[in-house]
Amino acid sequence: MTRLALVFLLCATPAMADVVGPKGKVQDCYCTDKSGSRIELGEMICLQVDGRMFTAQCQMSLNVPMWREVQEGCLSSGLVDWPKLDTPTLDQNAT
Repeated sequence: MTRLALVFLLCATPAMADVVGPKGKVQDCYCTDKSGSRIELGEMICLQVDGRMFTAQCQMSLNVPMWREVQEGCLSSGLVDWPKLDTPTLDQNAT
């Protein structure tokens, strides 16, 4: 019986996460970045505010989507100029 209740709660949680507005219409909750692009709840991006850069996650607070700082600084990647390796070539004339 306890397992059945646990399974029901775990399956019902995502269904209860929707925000239902007037007339039963489900309202999408999301954040936007500085260009106005839609960022879904739970997604993380790098934000630059007042000269600071930090990683922020789109979260809900008091039924309002908002950005919450989760890490100072941002992850980044860059191209590294790796030294070229001498790779042997196949001699197609050799038999």
